[in-house]
Amino acid sequence: MDENKVDEIINNEEEINEAQGIKISNEVIAIIAGVAVSEVQGVSSMSGSFAGGITEAIKGKKNLAKGIKVEATDKSAKIDVNIIVEYGSRIPDIAFEIQNRVKKSVENMTGIKVSEVNVHVQGVNTQVLTNEQQETNQKDINE
Repeated sequence: MDENKVDEIINNEEEINEAQGIKISNEVIAIIAGVAVSEVQGVSSMSGSFAGGITEAIKGKKNLAKGIKVEATDKSAKIDVNIIVEYGSRIPDIAFEIQNRVKKSVENMTGIKVSEVNVHVQGVNTQVLTNEQQETNQKDINE
């Protein structure tokens, strides 16, 4: 093959790649956001759809994108996070921490600007209260 033809093919491929850019899937952005949310203290779990829960149970794998909806363009992303908080946690602090961590993680890892991070609190896990009550009751029995 002629050297000029090789150079021409390489240049054409580079132009195509530059024109198309890198497309990052919404699912990838959701997983990055899910990992960031899971690191926030006070978040009991993510609140996902019924179908997502069934899939998680069947596959036996934790779905890191559970409860996260991403609307992304080439340059910006809007992320909705649905969570269940632990009883006794201060919800405004948790929401603020989630917004900061998700924005920072997604922007650092993808280069996509995060325009919005909306946190939706779907419920409160009172299981923590039940465990504390059980410990208190156990102490009363032992004494």
